[in-house]
Parts: sequence; structure tokens; C-alpha cells
Amino acid sequence: QVQLVESGGGLVQAGGSLRLSCAASGGTFSSYTMGWFRQAPGKEREWIATIAKTDSSTYYTDSVKDRFTISRDNARNTVYLQMNSLKPGDTAVYSCAASRLVGYVDHARHYAYWGQGTQVTVAS
Repeated sequence: QVQLVESGGGLVQAGGSLRLSCAASGGTFSSYTMGWFRQAPGKEREWIATIAKTDSSTYYTDSVKDRFTISRDNARNTVYLQMNSLKPGDTAVYSCAASRLVGYVDHARHYAYWGQGTQVTVAS
């Protein structure tokens, strides 16, 4: 098992940037594929990015591609989400999650462990 704790959320103006962090403990971090999800009020939870456990290949949903960057530091047991050019539509609770699967893991059902989420609000 692994415990995940997100941080770095907050209020930013449209066009601004935030970097979210997700610190893992209680497991072997390098053995997990890591993902970021978001959920806005009244909307479905949305997969946004994944970084693989094998070669750290990255995958993004189209709405954040070229604006967001997922990365990981296995020595620090941390996964990051750098968010640039933020839009009001990015406002949501952002959660990280861990999966034992390899590669392109783009659905919540494949992630066994979840953080509590951190709020990101983008003002227009």
C-alpha cells in the first residue's frame, strides 16, 4: 500500500502557473505508475496525465497537453504537475493516484491508491 498527499493548490489568475506535488509514503514509489485527475463541482472526474513506472513515459489528455507537465522524482517519492497558462476551466480538485499497471493508464478504475486532493481555482 501507499499513502499519497497532494499540496500546492491555490488561487491563481488566468494565465498563471502552479506546481502541484504529491508525496508518497508506505510503498515502493518507483513501482507505481502515477496519475493526476481532476474533478470540478457537478462534473465527472477527469483523467489528465500519467507518468509510467517503467521508463517515465508521459501521457496527457488533449485539454492540458502543451500546458501541463507531469514529472516524478523517485529519490524523493514525489510526483509533480506543473500547470502553465491556466484557464478558468482548469478550476477543480486535483488528485494524484498510484497504479500497479504499466504505461498508458488513463482511467480511475486502474488506480488503487488516491490522495485527498488539492483545490485549484483559476480566476478570470
